[in-house]
Amino acid sequence: MNTPLLAFRNVRFGYGANGKAVFGELTLEIAAGTVTAILGPNGAGKTTLLHLALGWLKPQGGQITLRDRPLADYGRGELGRLIGLVPQSEHNPFEYSLLEYVLLGRAPYLKPLEMPGPEDVRIARDALARVGLAGWEGRSIARLSGGERQLVLIARALTQGPRLLLLDEPTSHLDLGNKTRLLALLRALVGQSVTIVLTTHEPEVAAGLATHLVLMRGGQVLETGPLPDTFRSDRLSATYGVPVEVAQVYGRQVVLWG
Repeated sequence: MNTPLLAFRNVRFGYGANGKAVFGELTLEIAAGTVTAILGPNGAGKTTLLHLALGWLKPQGGQITLRDRPLADYGRGELGRLIGLVPQSEHNPFEYSLLEYVLLGRAPYLKPLEMPGPEDVRIARDALARVGLAGWEGRSIARLSGGERQLVLIARALTQGPRLLLLDEPTSHLDLGNKTRLLALLRALVGQSVTIVLTTHEPEVAAGLATHLVLMRGGQVLETGPLPDTFRSDRLSATYGVPVEVAQVYGRQVVLWG
């Protein structure tokens, strides 16, 4: 049996000393080389799960491992070279140029107070080109649309050269064209030995990209497994608490509700 890249073992977590528990006994495994989509209603714990995987939040019980090693044993720089995050949004107090902002992703490779070198700049330019923003290096991030900023966040994560890429609702601000390009990019990354975990409120995104699915509700994993076994009408109906029907339209799976 292969060792999972990322594993949660009986993880307990809640916000605040007396706060409501988010996870009671969460157990979940993410295999290397997979694309795992996490689906669930608001408040299911999807974003909290990603923040635990990053080490930003500490479990109050159980254990999280990365490459069969306790996550707590990793230093911040080492984690930054292994895991990249694309958040839903991010506040930027400074008017960074896109190149300056994307270069922040190279921080795990630099010593304290060390400036990025030519190779770091090359990697950042390449990342911008991969998300369709070649030639935008000098533009201000403060003047971009929400969808354009999302692409920049993805470029920044790519400059880290991560083995595990976490994306929190990555398509939520994208138009159809940029969404299509992003999904193609993520598929290409899997071929380059990058494991992907994403949360989404769009089941069709999961159906078109994921190899595995995690269905969550109320801090519990209802079901996890390969997409063909889990992307089903009864499973999605139980997850969202409303009648859901999975249909085939021109060879693609779409979700109907209401």
